[in-house]
Amino acid sequence: MRTVYIVLFSIICTMETSSQTKTTDRQPYVAGKFYSANKQTLASDLSGLFESSKKSPAGWNVRAIITPHAGYVFSGKIAAEAFQSIPRNSVYKNIFIIGSSHIMSFEGASVYNSGDYITPLGKITVNREIADRLINDNKVFNFPVNAHTQEHSIEVQVPFIQYYFKETPPIVPIIIGTHNESTVKKIAEALRPYFNDENLFVISSDFSHYPSYKDANRTDSITAQSIESGKPEKFLHTLKRNSEDLVPGLATSMCGWTSGLTLLYLTDGNKNIEIKHIDYCNSGDSRYGNKSEVVGYHAFAVIDKQERADRSFDYTTDIVFSIAEKNQLFKIAESSIRTMLNENKRISLDEKDMSENLQKQLGVFVTLKVDNALRGCIGRFISSDPLYLVVRESALSSAFEDPRFTPLTKEEYEKTELEITVLGPMKKITDIHEIVLGKHGIYIKKGLRSGTMLPQVATENNWTVEDFLGYTSRDKAGIGWTGWKDAEIFIYEGIVLRR
Repeated sequence: MRTVYIVLFSIICTMETSSQTKTTDRQPYVAGKFYSANKQTLASDLSGLFESSKKSPAGWNVRAIITPHAGYVFSGKIAAEAFQSIPRNSVYKNIFIIGSSHIMSFEGASVYNSGDYITPLGKITVNREIADRLINDNKVFNFPVNAHTQEHSIEVQVPFIQYYFKETPPIVPIIIGTHNESTVKKIAEALRPYFNDENLFVISSDFSHYPSYKDANRTDSITAQSIESGKPEKFLHTLKRNSEDLVPGLATSMCGWTSGLTLLYLTDGNKNIEIKHIDYCNSGDSRYGNKSEVVGYHAFAVIDKQERADRSFDYTTDIVFSIAEKNQLFKIAESSIRTMLNENKRISLDEKDMSENLQKQLGVFVTLKVDNALRGCIGRFISSDPLYLVVRESALSSAFEDPRFTPLTKEEYEKTELEITVLGPMKKITDIHEIVLGKHGIYIKKGLRSGTMLPQVATENNWTVEDFLGYTSRDKAGIGWTGWKDAEIFIYEGIVLRR
């Protein structure tokens, strides 16, 4: 009998080891419930939320935000305001997303290390190296990843990150399952080495649950003041007092209070840190909600009053395209290709129909893909022509004049996806460490030979900086894998527009 137990134990251990090494991406669970499951609709919804929400003062050095995680029709505007407290061209090494479990309880935290996170907008990389380190070095993180499977608090934040940042850094998703304050403090201590201006912390939480509209406004205001104080003890005292007040219908003052407490432990005693309240609403303010039982939503930004080490460049373009401008650029590109295919002529464009942004003299590349495979990509770095004309000509060149492909056919056009990359000015560099993957495109020039790759190519292929330089040097400039080492190297930023 003992032999049987030993064999069974060995099988179980083998199964557990195998499951730990297997890569499993975390699939969306609340897509179609909390937000649209359709990629185009989701992107359009996010664009509308960011356009309609108020912007924070420019130049904040944001270390963390507190942002809600309800359905976008209820809390999306407040979430967008939380993210817009962060300068959009900010560069972070990682984004730590911390939420408190709505599904299960366990005495610690679960960090996802089995794969990446998937949303309708695509895949976002999980920094599994950091995740593994947290698990291996801290017992408090040694809890199963299935805490993430049906948990919405992390998932709801990911599309905002994918849409908002010019460069999407890897994420570290953490679910807290404990209500033990001392355990939360251990979680904070384990995260302290990462709480610096190189990383962003996103704390996912709603606030009061199910009081009346009037009571929610009062209770949520008191809770907000305790968070702004930056003092964990005051925050805990406020939560206790709110509970003792026996507010009708109030189930909790803050569903993610353990996540908020983690943040307050991280900031406690740091005189250079300031917690700023950005905005508030509750579900009763939505046309889909009622005033009798509401859920509250706050946005906060945790800013460092010291100047942040500058990892951006002053030559970037600050142009932001509206939904209408973006749609007009895609209409120009698509109509140009379709009209050439069907009528063999160029479409005419009237300057009077174009906004100021579309009349600016900017470089642009138009990329065509069929079944996610490149089908054409041509454009200009700089131009004396207005943007709308450059988009027209680049779309036609990509479809019919890219020497790597035969001209696009009508059948292919029906399956073609377009991507428009508007370029900022180029800057010559002498140190390749200035290249930020996902943010910068590179242009390599040696004698009469030159070549470029757009910013998104490196991240799409998971390249290192050396890979990016090597592929561009060999495949685009034609000067060999190491030809970049004695060539001129330029970097530029791009605004990537997708449907």
